[in-house]
Amino acid sequence: MPEVVLGFDYGTHKIGVASGQTLTQTANPLTTLFCRHGQPDWPQVATLLHTWQPDALIVGHPFEMTDREANHAPAAKKFARRLHGRFHLPVHLVDERLTTREAWSQLGTTAAKDPTKVDALAAKLIIETWFSQLSDQAAANPLRTFLPIT
Repeated sequence: MPEVVLGFDYGTHKIGVASGQTLTQTANPLTTLFCRHGQPDWPQVATLLHTWQPDALIVGHPFEMTDREANHAPAAKKFARRLHGRFHLPVHLVDERLTTREAWSQLGTTAAKDPTKVDALAAKLIIETWFSQLSDQAAANPLRTFLPIT
């Protein structure tokens, strides 16, 4: 089980980034990276990974409300593959449906003053979705401990 994760809300212009900790299952927004000519700023991504030393990466997987992949899903999946290829860390895709809308809602007037905060908060919500899925899996398949009989 990874201990520290970084989450990404991928977009072709901006990428929200958050950090998470599996022990407490908490996450915090970190920053928003800007893409250059439609490409992620890989040196900035590398700096974040060097700083946070994550055990795994979480990338939002865009879906429409109809359960179809959103039009920009292939770009998000390509970003996830490139993260794995460049940094050799496990990468998990997580349904990011409504995370940006929720981030706007949580930030309220702050979002209008600094919309880049929305992307980082959406990344935090993506990590929290992943934590929720882990909890659901653990509840469905609890680990059993067998003690020796003495």
